[in-house]
Amino acid sequence: MDSDETGNSSVMSLASDVCLITGACGFLGERIVRLLLEEERELAEIRLLDRNVRLDFVQSLEASRYQTKVSVFEGDIRDSVLLRRACHGATLVIHTASIIDVLGAVDYSELHGVNVKGTQLLLEACIQENVASFIYTSSIEVAGPNPQGDPVVNGDEDTLYPCLLKFPYSKTKQEAERLTLQANGEALRGGGRLATCALRPMYIYGEGCRFTVGHMVRGIRNKDVLQRASRREATVNPVYVGNVAHAHLHAARALRDPQRRAAVRGNFYFISDDTPPVSYSDFNHAVLEPLGFRIQESPVLPFPLLFLVAFILEVLQKLLRPFVRFTPHLNPQLLTMLNTPFTFSYRKAQRDMGYIPRYTWEESRKRTTDWLASVLPGERAKLGLQTAPDRSFHNISPPKTLCN
Repeated sequence: MDSDETGNSSVMSLASDVCLITGACGFLGERIVRLLLEEERELAEIRLLDRNVRLDFVQSLEASRYQTKVSVFEGDIRDSVLLRRACHGATLVIHTASIIDVLGAVDYSELHGVNVKGTQLLLEACIQENVASFIYTSSIEVAGPNPQGDPVVNGDEDTLYPCLLKFPYSKTKQEAERLTLQANGEALRGGGRLATCALRPMYIYGEGCRFTVGHMVRGIRNKDVLQRASRREATVNPVYVGNVAHAHLHAARALRDPQRRAAVRGNFYFISDDTPPVSYSDFNHAVLEPLGFRIQESPVLPFPLLFLVAFILEVLQKLLRPFVRFTPHLNPQLLTMLNTPFTFSYRKAQRDMGYIPRYTWEESRKRTTDWLASVLPGERAKLGLQTAPDRSFHNISPPKTLCN
């Protein structure tokens, strides 16, 4: 038992546990692995399961693993034989592996196969191999927003919301979350019962986020001016990847703790932090402004016209798919998501599992911006640009500071 960040109650450690992490080399999975090695030095073993395991990542863990064994399981999440091997002897599974697709670039069969079928097979492997605890990384997108763009401000797990999901990605994450929570209490083959929970992070940002890099690249092409795709009043509360990893450790410890296990098992939790609520477009500006990027005051087209264009492009995408594949940068569902106020509190995660953000907004933004600064020269070089352009623009917002 260790003291938590507040110094209040003791925290159950994961000493002697064998932890399997799927998607271990991904954006979030990598942070969970590193945080486990940093904070749980008596962990018996960490097992990395990923379709493509990066050798440099595995080698980088050597200096921080202490006595913890690090094992690699490379392969597809739909391989039931691989899953049985990876789960054999494990006590905890953290399931982050999934395909993320908000543009319609991936066939639904592939999305469903990885996100839903893979989760089902992993749960079955846990039951057969007597894994006691299972944590599923869900998404805010299983909650909405709905096609009508009904807002939620500072919602929680008890907020009633009429949700009809249109995103294929959201549908598969919702189904996988449902499978996870339904599996809670399933009898394990060797005795005992499986305990499951699901974490629903907000939009995750931080070092390694390819979506933020994508916005930066489009800004470079636009003479270092970020295009506005969301209204200022459409506030969301993004969450830093380090805090999401931290929440997963709290969930794991809570499921290990006999008292908290009863409260956490079978539940889902929204995971946010103290990042100030702001629109998606203004958030991108907040982390890129220190690097000289500015943002349009208004969108290239009025939003009703943008929705019309997005709808036409979506229809064309579907009609042409048998002959040619193209992926528009916007679709009606994405525009709705970008322009709907949708914020949630982490109060329940704090109450049930003791989650408190490890990183402040200021720390999170600095870490993110510093990382973006490190990759910016390379991205400029790819586009044949070595320096930032001269400033002589119209219809752009002046620099400003985003504060709590």
